[in-house]
Amino acid sequence: MIPAGVSPRTWESLVAAGRERRFRAGDVLLRQGDPPSHVLLLLAGRIKALLALPDGEVLLLAVRGPGELLGEIAVLGGDGRSATVVAMDACVTRALPADRFRALVRAAGAEADLLRHAMRRLREGEEWRAETAALPAGPRVVRALLRLAVTGGEVGLGQQEIGQAVGLSRGVVAAELARLRELGIVSTERGRTVITDRPGLRALAASGRDSV
Repeated sequence: MIPAGVSPRTWESLVAAGRERRFRAGDVLLRQGDPPSHVLLLLAGRIKALLALPDGEVLLLAVRGPGELLGEIAVLGGDGRSATVVAMDACVTRALPADRFRALVRAAGAEADLLRHAMRRLREGEEWRAETAALPAGPRVVRALLRLAVTGGEVGLGQQEIGQAVGLSRGVVAAELARLRELGIVSTERGRTVITDRPGLRALAASGRDSV
């Protein structure tokens, strides 16, 4: 897989130039506020992006799987890291220093590709925030599960983290997951949610019902 909007040729040149770095589950790959010293290309594993607010609240912004660029927006914009990136699984990456990354992007004429990729992510974030603000709890959890299961049926997040993604308390998320479990659409274990009927979950998301 390659990042949406980025050509296979550009992605392959970036991967070839990077130095392999491996992370264990729970390791921090990038930290919010740190200077944009490098970019990571995610080749295997999943990560979650977390935003810490001034009041201490933590928001889960996204879950990403293989074939993603991490930290490139801060490098291209010259700003500090906007979020903390944590490994959900054992992750394999290629690291590129910021100067090297920018030079390769210029040489490949890929500035427009990276801009499209960044804009796509911004639109995704806006859509997610709009859903969070407008939908009741049931559809919010349903759509979040579809967004967060990036590599198959396993969401890989606990109830609290799903709540951080959609602005709901752990108790509300637990109640919605219990209803989905009764329908045979998900299974849950401690700290783990698995989608067992993705077509059923998609149908529920499309129905717009405010409760399952």
